[in-house]
Amino acid sequence: MNLYDAGTLKSFLSRHGIKADKGLGQHFLCSQTVVESIANALAGCSGVCEIGPGPGVLTSAISKQVQSMIALELDERMISALKESAPNVDARKADAMEVDLAAVLQELPEPRGIVSNLPYYITGPLVNRIADARAYYSVAVLMMQKEVAQRICSKPGQRERGSLSVYLQSLFEISVVAQAPASVFVPPPKVDSTVLKFVPKTDVLAEEIQSQLNRVVRFGFVQPRKTLANNLVAAYRISREEIVVKLEELDLEEKIRPHDLTLDQWIALSSKLPLK
Repeated sequence: MNLYDAGTLKSFLSRHGIKADKGLGQHFLCSQTVVESIANALAGCSGVCEIGPGPGVLTSAISKQVQSMIALELDERMISALKESAPNVDARKADAMEVDLAAVLQELPEPRGIVSNLPYYITGPLVNRIADARAYYSVAVLMMQKEVAQRICSKPGQRERGSLSVYLQSLFEISVVAQAPASVFVPPPKVDSTVLKFVPKTDVLAEEIQSQLNRVVRFGFVQPRKTLANNLVAAYRISREEIVVKLEELDLEEKIRPHDLTLDQWIALSSKLPLK
C-alpha cells in the first residue's frame, strides 16, 4: 500500500471513515521525498515518539528503522487506521498538550527522538512542551508553518527574530531538514511548511541563568519594533538612565532593537538585570 500516492491515501482514509478535521488542523503528508528526509534525520534513534501521526504515512516509514515507537494521537478515528498502516507501533489516544512527554519518552530505548507534523494552531505551545522534555531525547524533527520555521531560525539583525528564536537557539542546535509545499498534503493547507531538526545543546546554561535569560528575552521583545531600552524600562519600571548604563557596559547602543542582539549578548544582559 503506497500512502505516498494521494489517490491511495484518500481511498485509505475513506475506507476507515476518515475526513480531515479542520478543527484539529489535519493535513496529511503524502510525499515520499519529505518522509524519507524526516526518517533520515532520525537515523540512529532506537526509540521514537510521534505526536499526531494521523493515518500513519510517516509513522509507517519510521517504525521500520527503530526498535520501538509510540504514537500519540488525539483523534480516536486514527487509531484503527494506524493498526493497518503501522501495526508495530504503540498507538495511544492522548493529548500531547496534557500527556507527560518525559514519562512517555522514558518508556522508549535510547537514543530517543521526537517527530511531529505540528498542528498550526498549537505550534508555539507544543514546541515549548517538546523543549521542556529535551533531557529525554537526542533529536526532535518537527514540521511547522514555513513562516514560523523562518522565525525560529532567524539570525541577529533579521527582523523575523523574536523571543522564540532566542529561546530555542539557547537550547538547541537547529537546522533545516526539508521544505514541504502545500501541494504535498491531503488536503492541501493554505501555507507551505518546513521541517526543522532540533538537537539539544550539551553546554547548557545553569537552570537559574536560563530562567533569567528567558524572562529578559520575553520582556525585551514585548513590543519588537520598539527599542530594547524602551521595552526594558517598561518591564522593569526602572529609569531609562539605568537601562542605558547597563547597555553601554555591554557596548550596546541606546537605540538598539531587540532583534539585533546575539545570544551571547542576551545572556550577558540578563546577568545585569534584576530578577523579576
